[in-house]
Amino acid sequence: MAAGGGNGGKSDDFQPFPVKDQLPGVDFCVCTSPSWPESILHGFQHYLVMLGTTVIVSSTIVPLMGGGNTEKAEVINTLLFVSGLNTLLQTFFGTRLPVVIGGSYVFIIPTVSIALSSRYSFLTDPNERFKESMRDVQGALIVASFFTMTIGFFGFWRVFARFFSPLAAVPLVILTGLGLYSHGFPQLARCIEVGLPALIAVIFFSQYIPHLIKSNRAIFDRFAILFSIVVIWVYAEILTAAGAYDNSVSKAQFSCRTDRSGLTSAASWIRVPYPLQWGRPSFHAGDAVSVIAASFVAIIESTGTFIATSRYASATPIPPSVHSRGVGWLGVAILLNGLFGTGTGSTASVENAGLLGLTRVGSRRVVQISALFMLFLSVFGKFGAILASIPLPIVAALYCVLFAYVASAGLGLLQFCNLNSFRTKFILGFSLFIGLSISQYFNEYLLVSGHGPVHTQSTWFNNVMQTIFSSPATVAIMVAFFLDCTHSYWHDSVRRDNGSHWWEKFRSFNADTRTENFYSLPANLNRFFPSF
Repeated sequence: MAAGGGNGGKSDDFQPFPVKDQLPGVDFCVCTSPSWPESILHGFQHYLVMLGTTVIVSSTIVPLMGGGNTEKAEVINTLLFVSGLNTLLQTFFGTRLPVVIGGSYVFIIPTVSIALSSRYSFLTDPNERFKESMRDVQGALIVASFFTMTIGFFGFWRVFARFFSPLAAVPLVILTGLGLYSHGFPQLARCIEVGLPALIAVIFFSQYIPHLIKSNRAIFDRFAILFSIVVIWVYAEILTAAGAYDNSVSKAQFSCRTDRSGLTSAASWIRVPYPLQWGRPSFHAGDAVSVIAASFVAIIESTGTFIATSRYASATPIPPSVHSRGVGWLGVAILLNGLFGTGTGSTASVENAGLLGLTRVGSRRVVQISALFMLFLSVFGKFGAILASIPLPIVAALYCVLFAYVASAGLGLLQFCNLNSFRTKFILGFSLFIGLSISQYFNEYLLVSGHGPVHTQSTWFNNVMQTIFSSPATVAIMVAFFLDCTHSYWHDSVRRDNGSHWWEKFRSFNADTRTENFYSLPANLNRFFPSF
């Protein structure tokens, strides 16, 4: 309906924006690709973006296990190698979306709990302690992987997805991005003179230069990450060489200096990670239950990332069977994490999903090329270690932009919902608020007290509660999904208000002709595995 009233409706009157199953304005969707040289550059950019989480997670858990720089470099390269394998498996046989499967922050809580267990108190050799704790983490990951594969391959997640409405998806996707805010500016501010210029550079290269420089080729906006990293890394090198941090406190030296990671000297020139490289996995029931809880959170957050990726890749909404298929292959990813010994499980990379939005290149081939970079540079460890030594405030600056893109993908789903409905307003506002509020309470309590608010004699139960309720996206989707399925559900207007009618035609794989183009398995495997 036109905004104008009594003048008969002029041609320049405002019109409501039409609902779009596929996001317009994307330069390359799932099935299309830039030229090979440009695809390789995009793939390398995706590799650089996922490096940050890989280094942060490994640098957090390895020292607590008793490992030094050598073990840290080996774990980083192992995680990169496994992430390359998992990304290829997910893009070929999982959701088929251009999603990177990498290391996850979610598994840090149970992994740290295992690393600090009193069962290693008799071990005096740090290297032996590292191997023993890593074997326990491996065993827990292997058990948790079967839980995840069961949820996915046996269709349990497909049942959940069938009742999943756009209204419930909004807080999930928004908090999948916003819930990682602590890894953004707080980490950037650890070295503000490096992190803040990096943030300004990313915004300037991606948002301003393309409008200032008129060109038929999109260069600065598509490769803003590469330009920003190179410029600010050189700037940080100059500061370090000039002695700007020679008399700084240790925290500033670690965050600001470009020669303090210890990875380059510790990494091997050539080393191929292999299964059971740390020894035979050990199995403990309590550890396994804790990691299963982390796997559940990884499923939730990966689902949010899958939805954001589908939007930025200009694909149609994901059918329930494809959701379930993606979760099943996420379980395979966690199994490989356990077999190889990465110290953490896998999840769909939020930052790489945001990069799709920044570049407007949602090509599956580009992400598969990035997986090849992961495999190659993990084997040739020295080269990968040089790139992995990028100062973390630069990485945090990238997160400020990329996580925000994922959150905005969730906001974009509001087009399917009736925002004039008070039911919609309540479910949306309450789930967002409670998702942030409960997770903040659990995280602050842990930071102040050294343990979570659930502090019983059962360590595994404490870990389960802390892992689940410290995840904003998990809390939000539990609240939103429950309210959406129970609050006034018998009213006729509910299915239109929560947007279910817009996604109805995508509930079945064959209901829309576009679905097969985006999500069908290669080599016509859908004939044999219709639900996989």
